[in-house]
Amino acid sequence: MRRLLIWAPLALFAIIFGLVASGLLSPADRTVKSALIGQPAPVFDLPPLMPNKPGILSKDFADGKPRLVNIFASWCSPCIAEAPQLMALKQRGVEIVGIATADTSEAMLGFLTRNGDPFAAIGDDRHRKVQFAFGSAGVPETFVIDGKGKVVLQHVGYVSPDDVPKLIDALERAK
Repeated sequence: MRRLLIWAPLALFAIIFGLVASGLLSPADRTVKSALIGQPAPVFDLPPLMPNKPGILSKDFADGKPRLVNIFASWCSPCIAEAPQLMALKQRGVEIVGIATADTSEAMLGFLTRNGDPFAAIGDDRHRKVQFAFGSAGVPETFVIDGKGKVVLQHVGYVSPDDVPKLIDALERAK
């Protein structure tokens, strides 16, 4: 019995090591998914953030055209990283509307000047109410809205070059 007790700490270490290693090799998906997938986009009316761009009315999402809704901010580093991909999507004819969270028009003007402007409209979500209504917890986050105003895809995090085909496919299916 005494011999077994000597090996108990090693066995306990091996068990703990195995649990930690298995968690590292196959981590759980901790992405918070929007409960709106397959549901109508939230109802909202955002005033324009920029004087030369319109705001966003959710009722306009039911106009028959699928579009991307990009929740972003001028102070967001990953938003800068996704800017080239959003510009490429715009050049392919994708309509992108932006929901600017916790931002100012002055800061946004600098952001758009430095990184390009892919947005047909930019709504001012200063207090993040619409962001949270979409089920979004951070920026950037992109949603595909079908022509009837229903959320069909949620993309958490910045849009990388590898993500562009997935978004284009979702937009095609959303027609």
